[in-house]
Amino acid sequence: MIGVRANDMKFLKEFAAAFVMTAGVAAVAQSTAPATAAKSAAPDTEQSTELVVRGHNGHAPLTYRDGRAYVEVEGLARITGATMGFQGSRIVLTLPAAVAATGPAAQAAPPPAPPEEKGFTREFLRAGVEEMSVIREWRSAIENAIRTNNPVDQSWVSGYRRNAEDRMALATASATTDSDRQAIPLLQSALSMMQQLSDRFLALRSTATNVRTDALDNDPLDQKILACAQGMAAIAVPGGMFQDVIACH
Repeated sequence: MIGVRANDMKFLKEFAAAFVMTAGVAAVAQSTAPATAAKSAAPDTEQSTELVVRGHNGHAPLTYRDGRAYVEVEGLARITGATMGFQGSRIVLTLPAAVAATGPAAQAAPPPAPPEEKGFTREFLRAGVEEMSVIREWRSAIENAIRTNNPVDQSWVSGYRRNAEDRMALATASATTDSDRQAIPLLQSALSMMQQLSDRFLALRSTATNVRTDALDNDPLDQKILACAQGMAAIAVPGGMFQDVIACH
């Protein structure tokens, strides 16, 4: 029996008996004496037999007294693989199933990592579209100034340049797949060509050079910018795989 104080002995025995009756332990009493004989035994007599728990090895002494069956808590813990602890006047018997249900080993395993996304992501395409929209607006402003015989002014050109560079940074930061990353040089090339076109007309103004209103007609750099934008728009499909756009090089 467990080495505890004598005045706790009755509590321990009743606890063990209650556990056997309420925990659903499938016990098999191995004895040659029938249960009726045990119940009719004298109050002070004891009849011993053994407790076997199905699914577990070993056995624990089982004692009948006053018509009740008692089992050693230590023996029950031993054959069930349970652990014992004390909380004040209580004995806490923790079965292996309870440990598994609350221990670290039973904690939900982290969900498997989602498969790596392939093709263009929506976030990157959104940022790329914003970048190309700024480039288109920048080019349209230069074209409108030339066709209306107005100067290309540094004040508004600088605004387009800053906006395009900011959008380029956002597109670069949002690239997460191989297709996203492969498309970044195309965006950078489109921005670089737009800056070259803009710088050319700013330089013409600084030298007071007369700019014809049809200066952009058949301009190789301007045509390349348009072809690059069209090629990038054709491959900008969510989940689509990267395809090179020759016009952007």
